[in-house]
Amino acid sequence: MSISAERRTALIADYATKSADTGSPEVQVALLSERIGNLTEHLKTHAKDFHSRRGLLMMVGRRRRLLDYLKAKEFSRYEALIGRLGLRR
Repeated sequence: MSISAERRTALIADYATKSADTGSPEVQVALLSERIGNLTEHLKTHAKDFHSRRGLLMMVGRRRRLLDYLKAKEFSRYEALIGRLGLRR
């Protein structure tokens, strides 16, 4: 359900806009997308885990808000990010 340290550093390195960048919207959305994917797999086998489902919905909402922020701030970065992550919007 959580991300390993190696995977986390790899995601940060891939999506960072500059060196030592961990707080940009791109990095945050990439990390959230990884956690959402892991939690989705967990919920496929544990369908009645409603506490984890609530956490998943909160993460999806946070990712949506970050994407809306990025879309309003710089649309080209938003399009590039959703293209790289394979998100629908």
